[in-house]
Amino acid sequence: MIPPNIMTTSMQNHIGASHDPLASISPTAPSALIPLKVGIIGGGVAGSTIAIRLAALGVQTYLFETKASLIDGPPMCHLHAGGNLYREIPDADCVALLKQSIDMLRMYPHSIDVRPTVIAIPKRDDGNPNDLLSRLQLLTAEYQAMITADPANKVLGEPEEYYRLYDRQRLEQLMASETLTPKSMDQWVAAAARQLDLNKLKFPIVAVNEYGWNIFRLAASAQTALNYYPNAHLLLNTQVVDVTEVASTAQVQVAHNRSDQDEPKTAVDEITHRNARWEIHYHTLEHCDQHSSDHPPDNTEPNQQHSIQVDYLINACGFRTGIIDNMLGVPAQRMVEFKASYVTHWPQPNTDTYESDAVDNLAHCIGSSSHTHLPEIIIHGKRGTPHGMVQLTPYPEGYYQIHSMNKAVTLFNDGLVATTDNDAQPELEPKYLDFIDEGWNPNTLHKRSQRAIDQVSEFVPQFATAKPTENALYGGQQIPGDNDTLRVADVSLYPELAYARAENVKASSALEASDDIVAQLIAQGLIQPQPECELARQQHHWSYLAPTQKQDIDRLALKFAKMRAFPPAMSGVVTPLSR
Repeated sequence: MIPPNIMTTSMQNHIGASHDPLASISPTAPSALIPLKVGIIGGGVAGSTIAIRLAALGVQTYLFETKASLIDGPPMCHLHAGGNLYREIPDADCVALLKQSIDMLRMYPHSIDVRPTVIAIPKRDDGNPNDLLSRLQLLTAEYQAMITADPANKVLGEPEEYYRLYDRQRLEQLMASETLTPKSMDQWVAAAARQLDLNKLKFPIVAVNEYGWNIFRLAASAQTALNYYPNAHLLLNTQVVDVTEVASTAQVQVAHNRSDQDEPKTAVDEITHRNARWEIHYHTLEHCDQHSSDHPPDNTEPNQQHSIQVDYLINACGFRTGIIDNMLGVPAQRMVEFKASYVTHWPQPNTDTYESDAVDNLAHCIGSSSHTHLPEIIIHGKRGTPHGMVQLTPYPEGYYQIHSMNKAVTLFNDGLVATTDNDAQPELEPKYLDFIDEGWNPNTLHKRSQRAIDQVSEFVPQFATAKPTENALYGGQQIPGDNDTLRVADVSLYPELAYARAENVKASSALEASDDIVAQLIAQGLIQPQPECELARQQHHWSYLAPTQKQDIDRLALKFAKMRAFPPAMSGVVTPLSR
C-alpha cells in the first residue's frame, strides 16, 4: 500500500472563553441509523482520552487494550504544567505543556496530588538558577491569560503564586519556623529545605506549582468515564492480531446524533453513505477478567478469533505503534526508549499502617501519619550523563518514586532504538520486552533501586535509610521523529486512509490530540459539528464527573494498585484537588 500525503497537525490551544451555562457533555442516545464506528487500538492515556472524547459525541467507540486495566504503561508521576523539568526544550513547548496540563487536570481532577515541585541546581552543574527566570515569567503571563479567557482555568493557584524563588537566607528562616503539615508554598519548601543538603546547591532554588499526577487514579478516572457512556465499548485483555482493509460492501447511512433537548435524537441533518474501511482482528487473552469492564465484548472466549469492522482507525499503541503502521503499510520514523523509575519506602517511627482492603483507612492514615510531607524534589543535571537529573516524587505513607536520568538507574545503555528504512517498529532488546511483558529480574530491580536511593541521598542525606520495594514503574516510550529531547508531539492524520496515529511523548498531550482527530472527522464529513458539545468540551463539563465522587476513584485506583502489585497506599494522594 502506498500511503497518501500525510497531514500532521501541531498542538494548538483549544481553551474556550465563554462562561454561559451549558449542559454537560453526555452520551447521546443511539440513532435509528448507524452512527460512525471508530476503533482505537491502545488503552494508554492517549487512547483512553480519545475514546472519551469521541464517546461524548455519540460515536460508537471500540477501545482495545491488552492489559487488564487502562493506562498501565511507562512511568509517569508529574503534571508538566510548564515543562520546568526540561531546561533543553524551547519556551514554546513549555507553554504548550502548561496549557495541555491544565486541560488534563480539568478532565481528570481526581488524579491530581496538589503540592509544588522544588527545583534546585547542584554546584557541580554548569547551569545558573537565574536562567530559569525568564521562562517562569513567560509561563506566569500565559497562565494569567488563560484565567482571563476562562476563570475556571485557575487550577494551579493564583498566577502570582505560580512560582517563587528562595535564597539561602530565606530558606534558613523557613527551616527555623514551626514544623507544620504543609499547606502554603513556604511550608512545602521549608519541609524540603530541612531534608536537603543546602551546601551542595546553587541559589536561588525554585518552587513551582507543577503538581503530582497519579497513574492509578488517572487509570481509574479514565475507566470510570468510559463506563459512563453506553456507546463506549471497552475491550480489555484483548490482543489485536491484524488490521485489514474491508472490501467494498453494502453502504450504510450516517446520521447526526443530536444531544440537545429541543430536537429528536434521531434527527438527521445530513445523510451520506460510506463503507466500513477497516477490519480489526482480535482475540481475548487467557487471563481475561470478565468483570474488568462494564462493556465486555460478546463471545470472547480466550484465544478465540474475532473481528469487527470500523469506519475509522486510531493507532494509540504507545511504543508498539509501529506494529499497526506496518500492518497498514504506513512508513514512519520514530524512536523507542525503555526507561524505569523505582518505588522505595522511607520508614519513619510511629507510622500508621494502611490496611489494603479499607479505602477509608487510607484517608485516615494520610491525614494522621507522622511521615514528613515533602514536595516533589528535582535536582537538575544533564540527561544521560552520570549526573543526570534526579527526581524524587512523594506518595502517601512514605513511598517515593525515583527517576535518575542516567544509564545506571532510569536509562539503559542499549535502551534507545530507532526505526529502519523498511520497518516502522523500532526493535527493543528482547530483555526489555521481557521486562515489559513478564516482569523484572528481582536482582536487577534491587540493584537499580538501591542506586536510585544512593543518588537521592547525595542531596537528601537521611534518605539513605530508604529501602527498595519489589516493583518499579517502567515501559517503552515512543518518540516520533529522530529528536530524543522531544517532549511535545503531534497527532498524524491520514484522511485518505481513514486513519490517525497519536504519539504523545507526554501524557498531557492526549486531549489536544483528540481535538485534532475530532476536527479531522468533521472535515471529512464523518461526523457533524455539534457546537453545544464542543463548547462543553472547552469548558470541561464532562458528564462522568457529576456522579463520580473521590471515593469512587479511591476504590478503583486501590484495585489497580493491588492488581499491579504496588503498595496500596500509592493509589492515594496526600492533597486532593478541591472541586
